[in-house]
Amino acid sequence: MREGSIAALKMKTQSTYMNWAKTRPKVKYDLALSGILNLPFPELEASIDDIDLNGDNSYGYGPLIEALATHCKVPNESVVTISGGTSMANHLAMAAAIEYGDEVLIEQPTYEPLLALAEYFGLKINRFSRPFENDFRIDTDEIARKMTPRTRLIVLTNLHNPSSQLIDENTLRRIGEIAQTAGARVLVDEVYLEAMFEDAPTSSVHLGPQFIATSSLTKGYGLSGLRCGWILANPELAQRMRLLHDVFGAVGPHPAETLSVLAFRKLPKFIARARNILENNRAAFRDFLDSREELTGVLPEFGTTCFPKLEKGNVEDLWTVLYEKHDTSFVPGRFFEMPQHLRIGMCADPELFHEGLRHLGAALDEMRA
Repeated sequence: MREGSIAALKMKTQSTYMNWAKTRPKVKYDLALSGILNLPFPELEASIDDIDLNGDNSYGYGPLIEALATHCKVPNESVVTISGGTSMANHLAMAAAIEYGDEVLIEQPTYEPLLALAEYFGLKINRFSRPFENDFRIDTDEIARKMTPRTRLIVLTNLHNPSSQLIDENTLRRIGEIAQTAGARVLVDEVYLEAMFEDAPTSSVHLGPQFIATSSLTKGYGLSGLRCGWILANPELAQRMRLLHDVFGAVGPHPAETLSVLAFRKLPKFIARARNILENNRAAFRDFLDSREELTGVLPEFGTTCFPKLEKGNVEDLWTVLYEKHDTSFVPGRFFEMPQHLRIGMCADPELFHEGLRHLGAALDEMRA
């Protein structure tokens, strides 16, 4: 990092969304979940032989790196393991890809911690739009127009957080070409691609060395407690990240790493569970959207969340009514720069999810009355 980097790291940045997510009231009918309902430990079917307190993991635990390389179809040298999930993966990836004072081009709307991270690193932030009116698709011509000689990183999420819209490969290729021409990189948070299971496209990192991809086991499988995250990058950049991680995290907790290796061996079982939850809840939410004129928006084919617009009334008032009278919650759109929207997560137990939708409908009826 150049001179001034230390000043950037001392900035008092915080994520308003993460603070809300960690401190929000607990509810019985939780429509705010963005990751599959947590897996009970017995379903991992772990034995004491699957766990060890210590092991050779100085720059990554070998069996976990191999499992990830196989899972992501990349060479071992391109895998950087992170014990802090996708959030820490994004932190390390961005830190390695930029210098203090660089410009970064970030999608809008986006996952708020990505903006907080760019602010923390002292970057100049520019934006490109993903309009609700265009189903949150990306206009690559706008990205090309927004690039400047100082732009060093383009940041986006795929599946899009909060809408779950998939970016097609041609669009990603064009973004990669724009970045390569400008001498920039592309950071793609791919954590929600895991919730596409066998239908997921290959990681964007396969599209060229300018791509960096981050992901984890936290959203698609109910394995958030393992905090198993990773970064995929070209080997040279990946090595830079490993050395930089010495400053941030040193080594990962070995018991979580060994359990993560076990989890990869059992992914088909966890996929079946997650698919059942999502298919059931998606069908219920599709019927719900069709029945409510107050909410508009396309329910995406994949992913764990949807981001409809409330056409009448105030989202914050709706959240208050839903929480105080119905023991139910969603994520207000203000955390994604669109205060008239609400993010609904389709990740809860189907019986509770269906009941939560019933309560949401009742709250909408109360607001209309």
